[in-house]
Amino acid sequence: MESSLHANAIASPSRRRLLIGAAGAALGAIGGPAALAASDYPSRPLRVVIPYPPGGPTDIVGRIVSATLSEKLGQSVVIENRPGASGMIGADMVAKAAPDGYTLLINVSGQLINPALYANMSHDPLKDFSGITNLATTPIQLVISANSPVRSVADLIALVRSQPGRHNFASSSNGTPGHLAGEAFKAAARLDVTHVPYKGSAPALTDVVGGQVTYMLDSMPSSIALVKGGKLRALAVTAPQRVAALPDVPTFAELGYPTVNLSTWYGMWVPAKTPPDLIARLYRNVSEILRQPDVRARLIEAQAMPIGDAPDKFDAYCRSEARRYAELVKLAGIRLQ
Repeated sequence: MESSLHANAIASPSRRRLLIGAAGAALGAIGGPAALAASDYPSRPLRVVIPYPPGGPTDIVGRIVSATLSEKLGQSVVIENRPGASGMIGADMVAKAAPDGYTLLINVSGQLINPALYANMSHDPLKDFSGITNLATTPIQLVISANSPVRSVADLIALVRSQPGRHNFASSSNGTPGHLAGEAFKAAARLDVTHVPYKGSAPALTDVVGGQVTYMLDSMPSSIALVKGGKLRALAVTAPQRVAALPDVPTFAELGYPTVNLSTWYGMWVPAKTPPDLIARLYRNVSEILRQPDVRARLIEAQAMPIGDAPDKFDAYCRSEARRYAELVKLAGIRLQ
């Protein structure tokens, strides 16, 4: 009997094909390929690509969510930081990955700004991805070195205007919300400053702290600790009202600059053509994660407010945001070399 069972277990290739074909036909009758894909998903570790360096806001939000996703799915979640080219290197990897639910992208909303800035992208942020959900949103804050004599936005404007062309502002990369907010502030305050893009918030903030760059408009998760630790000074925030963590810091609108109102949000995507059943399962787990009190507390502590819209609503939001960003880029007259 044992030898007979062993023979069935190691059936010949032709017999295995027949068995797999029969199983596929049975599953096809109750749900097709998507049902087959979802029946044992996930059966191996997942890869989450974050297209910015460790320590930046996208990385902070991504790691908070990914750690609990691993617990939810019962599989390891391996994070790969693939920075460069305004987030396009990592995003391109995911766009070209197999649509099997095992490669995910966690990216900043700047992903949808890139098409307005770059004519020859190797992927389309709207057509080449399917959305899972928008994870969280956060204000942007204007920060300078704590060693700077500048104490307010008015002081900063006076300094820059007194030395036209000598000052600069940093962003985590070309085309990020921080970059657009910086351009909006530059236009609104009529400043002659130069934009300096970095490969992520962490290296940019290092130079702001050291005074190599005059100021930066940065998403709060990566810079709030430096403000609280006395390394940076926050001068204004893009939020519609003051932020609880910085009650003494005014909004740009309060200061007379209502057009400097961009926020940053972070989303999760998979390659286009990923089976709907897998998208639904990922969304169900991620939305549950975003409702967990401990995860919400960690995100809110990092100044990121959890969202968790359904995939269809998120995809519609992405299309709307892409149109809005294209208009902002045109109005700001941003030209990349």
